[in-house]
Amino acid sequence: MGTEERGRVGIAEPLLRSSSSSSSEVEEEKVPAWSEQITARGLVVSALLGTLFCIITHKLNLTVGVIPSLNVAAGLLGFFFVKSWTGFLSKLGFWTAPFTPQENTVIQTCVVACYGLAFSGGFGSYIIAMDQRTYDLIGAGYPGNRAEDVKNPSLGWMIGFMFLVGFLGLFSLVPLRKVMVIDYKLTYPSGTATALLINSFHTNSGAELAGNQVRYLGKYLSISFIWSCFKWFFSGIGDSCGFDNFPTLGLLAFKNTFYFDFSPTYIGCGLICPHIVNCSVLFGAIISWGVLWPFISARAGDWYPAGLESNDFKGLYGYKVFIAISIILGDGLYNLIKIVTITTREIVIVRAQSQRVPLPLTSQGRNGDEPEALKEERIRKEIFLKEGIPTWLAVAGYVAFGGVSTATVPLIFPQLRWYHILACYVGAPALAFCNSYGTGLTDWSLSSTYGKIGLFIFASAVGSNGGVIAGLAACGVMMSIVSTAADLMQDFKTGYMTRSSPRSMFVAQLAGTAMGCVIAPLTFWMYWTAFDIGATDGAYKAPYAVIYREMAILGVEGFGALPKHCLGLCGGFFAAALAVNLLRDVAPGRVARYVPIPMAMAVPFYIGAYFAVDMFVGTVVLFVWERMDRKGAEDFAGAVASGLICGDGIWTVPSAILSILKINPPICMSFQPSSGS
Repeated sequence: MGTEERGRVGIAEPLLRSSSSSSSEVEEEKVPAWSEQITARGLVVSALLGTLFCIITHKLNLTVGVIPSLNVAAGLLGFFFVKSWTGFLSKLGFWTAPFTPQENTVIQTCVVACYGLAFSGGFGSYIIAMDQRTYDLIGAGYPGNRAEDVKNPSLGWMIGFMFLVGFLGLFSLVPLRKVMVIDYKLTYPSGTATALLINSFHTNSGAELAGNQVRYLGKYLSISFIWSCFKWFFSGIGDSCGFDNFPTLGLLAFKNTFYFDFSPTYIGCGLICPHIVNCSVLFGAIISWGVLWPFISARAGDWYPAGLESNDFKGLYGYKVFIAISIILGDGLYNLIKIVTITTREIVIVRAQSQRVPLPLTSQGRNGDEPEALKEERIRKEIFLKEGIPTWLAVAGYVAFGGVSTATVPLIFPQLRWYHILACYVGAPALAFCNSYGTGLTDWSLSSTYGKIGLFIFASAVGSNGGVIAGLAACGVMMSIVSTAADLMQDFKTGYMTRSSPRSMFVAQLAGTAMGCVIAPLTFWMYWTAFDIGATDGAYKAPYAVIYREMAILGVEGFGALPKHCLGLCGGFFAAALAVNLLRDVAPGRVARYVPIPMAMAVPFYIGAYFAVDMFVGTVVLFVWERMDRKGAEDFAGAVASGLICGDGIWTVPSAILSILKINPPICMSFQPSSGS
């Protein structure tokens, strides 16, 4: 899961047990050459799934900013599509090549690389923060919000920018793949879960389970799609109609955004995300919309002028945005310091141990008495090391892409000079290493936190004459590098466990990134042209657009005209985020598991409580399911969640087409107090 960050796998261990069975069975299978692991059908399936996942990621980015880890879903859907493909051709009498776990892994890698750019590409954050709509939302009179600091999205420059910055992260850490995966033995929980899923699909013991999971996924995908289509007929014109505005908890609660909006996507997120994440989101909604905002609203006319527009930063809106920013920065800063500290300590420990106990990688246990686990580990290491990527190629690729990018990015963003871009690329590999190492330990990618560091540094360095756009663009450069580097290392872990060639994995990453550079902007453009992105009362509020632009303005202007007591409240919530994180780390395990996550709590502060209710419904369903049938929940919760999310995501395409064609829903279902109340 990610709350504007990406990570934290929530599909637990549905398929973990079956993959460990029969190691000898896997060993007897011939591992295809790296070039045979990349197939035409695999690339076609990757493009289709990459498009679907980009649509889902954009929708989540533009609505709530909560993005679950979709690695496992990519592996599951890749298996579903290729098996359906080969099964159909077989019935027609055509011969098809066997579907191997390596090909399944390549598809998953390609899909993750493709949809990863929908996140790190900033379509819900730094890119949309540059546009005219966000500028108008903040207001022309707001200090530091200049009309010159506007750059509206267009397909041309967005695709070009993606190609210029999207590949750098892939080359930055390739020489360290052995260190991260074999020497340090980093877990990469999402990558490990995906590998175990894929292995279970391709063993006899896992075949029945895999088939059942695919049936569950297809069933709930269909239900989600049909329900989303049904909801559309009642959603009317505007944003006040339909099931998305159903006052399920009463009109007073609805006024404070507490209602259940029947969203399959958010319920699916609740099934995927850990219970503590869902509860943290709801807790944040209760603190903000249940207590804090009503308290501050009652002081209109004292703390801030009464009668202001709902999106005026001199009023309640300013508290919402800046308190959310303070919590996000407090959580990000704490975790950044924590990851750097852990990384440094672990490196020292590993180096000390390797000096005391040298372990040959390929010579141990050659006799017939070698335990199965050690034999499997040896085979994985041999495959992982046999077909490597030359260091000179990685260095040359980084220098080449960096040189071209340094020369051309300033043509897209004149506010950035070539030496600003060069400074990003000199420091980025170190940050990419920290983020990749932290992801391996915690499954939480802090790419947007590293991006915010670049945002503040370069916004301040450029100053008032273009610093806002420069900071946002620099944020994009940093985010792309550290995010893709972590994704690559996560997928290397998956490939290591499925005996896939690192060479095929790297090529798959390159292919997926190239797809994402085109697909991510195109799918975003669909939303941009079909919906009113950024409207405060619309379905696609783009919550992080305003937040990122405000951070850039702060980087340039400082804390200008904030409403009364806003800065003090921000400082208090910043300190609270640090304290809550510290409590999570120092408290005993039985206590720490109940301490909320500040980053998750911050999301509803700005956008509302409705999605928190949906996610909590998802977590309650999962909790009851686990109590009634733990094995069934472990086996099928991930498939059900993936189906709910994907079905709703697929409906977005015909919904957008209908909107573009100006075909409106026939019915507006709305609610109001009865005449007697």
